Amino acid sequence: MSIRWPRLLSPTNLSQIIRMQKNPLTALKIFSEAQSKYPNYRHNGPVYATMIGILGSSGRITEMKEVINQMKNDSCECKDSVFVAAIKTYARAGLLDEAVSLFKNLSQFNCVNWTQSFNTLVEIMVEESKLEDACRLFVEHCCGWEVSSRVRSLNLLMLALCQKGRSDIALHVFQEMDYQSCNPDRESYRILMRGLCEDRRLNEAAHLLYSMFWRISQKGCAEDIVIYRILLDALCDNGKIEEAVEILGKILRKGLKAPKKFRHQLDLSQYTYGEDTEGIKRLINEALVRGGNPSLASYSAMAIDLYNENKIVEADAVLNEMQDRGFRPTSVVYGAKAAALCKERKVVEAVEVIEKEMVRANCVPTVKLFSIVVRGLCHEKQSVLAFEFLKKMEKQVGCVADKETYSVLVDGLCSESGFLEASRVLQEMLIKSRLPCAETYSKVIRGLCSVGRQYDAGMWLEEMISQAILPDYTVWNSLVASVCCDIANIEACSEVYNRLKSTTSM
Repeated sequence: MSIRWPRLLSPTNLSQIIRMQKNPLTALKIFSEAQSKYPNYRHNGPVYATMIGILGSSGRITEMKEVINQMKNDSCECKDSVFVAAIKTYARAGLLDEAVSLFKNLSQFNCVNWTQSFNTLVEIMVEESKLEDACRLFVEHCCGWEVSSRVRSLNLLMLALCQKGRSDIALHVFQEMDYQSCNPDRESYRILMRGLCEDRRLNEAAHLLYSMFWRISQKGCAEDIVIYRILLDALCDNGKIEEAVEILGKILRKGLKAPKKFRHQLDLSQYTYGEDTEGIKRLINEALVRGGNPSLASYSAMAIDLYNENKIVEADAVLNEMQDRGFRPTSVVYGAKAAALCKERKVVEAVEVIEKEMVRANCVPTVKLFSIVVRGLCHEKQSVLAFEFLKKMEKQVGCVADKETYSVLVDGLCSESGFLEASRVLQEMLIKSRLPCAETYSKVIRGLCSVGRQYDAGMWLEEMISQAILPDYTVWNSLVASVCCDIANIEACSEVYNRLKSTTSM
């Protein structure tokens, strides 16, 4: 290992140097040598965060834990985000107990705000169905000065309870928020409203709606319509259409602060009660959007909500009306549409959202939107088309796929025997500094061996080892079996073997 050390070393310099290293162990060695080479130098929080992030993303758990302990002993000031990264790393590795232990020992670090770490750990516990542990963690730490906001954690707990059909307990949690000195946000109301309606607790849902009028709806925010819609749809689905129409009037007057000219009575004469509930719901949705002074926010909120529920026809109608009225849809709306189409396995239409609809609307697609479509294509066994789509994405200024999207594409290409294309994607990942994980390398190497590309497989194996990633035994087995089946390539593979041997012995 040879690097060019600067005459004077600053934490910023060191962060730049270790980020440039492909091998995380090489970066760790440079990190460790810095203080011996520069007696007056001291690591700071950002340098520790960089080193911990590098080790965590490469799966070097033991080394990451050692650096975290070193940071604790140095007592340098650090941000909550460094612990968020470590907690997520532990969770990905199936070491949730380590994540909990780290959080419970944060008092030993020079960190004054644990809000992100607290919320992240609660979220992980909820996702892993450890609801009792999440509640226990919340009770133990929610009142400490280190956690400045508890709303997100409470929302997560309410969501988990509602998903288990216990909106009654979620309602108690919501009511306790006042005693916790927490102000429920729009997400709090949305989660609880959906939970109550799904459990057919419509009276409680109606009271919740009224509480919105004097709390978060005082300014008549257009985004509130998605919460109102949940209750109105539920009332219609349960045959309470007259009540839904009555509440709609209150929403227009008190919730959306609609001008009097928009508060007209709905004409339901064309619908037969109990037979065309969907038509009545569409009419109510139109009244919600138009009644509260139609705006980009109201149309966008309604369209996104409908797309998220896979009600594509209704959402398209809102999108079309939105454009007819001169409002320009954002990439978020188109992203929701593309995601809905991918869920319905209509990936060709999802591609057209970017290539046709967004072009007509003069809207620039984002990395997130491209990634949604790439993943959808891969899931539908159209990875070659996804590969071409990724090339278009890269031509757009500022659009570089993230590591996860590249990995999904490699997996898709390998599952369809497109190993040479997968190899090219892997090369692109390295060029864009999206370092692949062991499993991504392994799939490409095994695939290349299966089509007789032993030399290419050997090169990737060498690259894998250069990054201190240990190959699984199946990778070695694939390479050996491939060589034995093709003696003509024995000389080339012998060269690869000698190079690998010299690499691993360094």
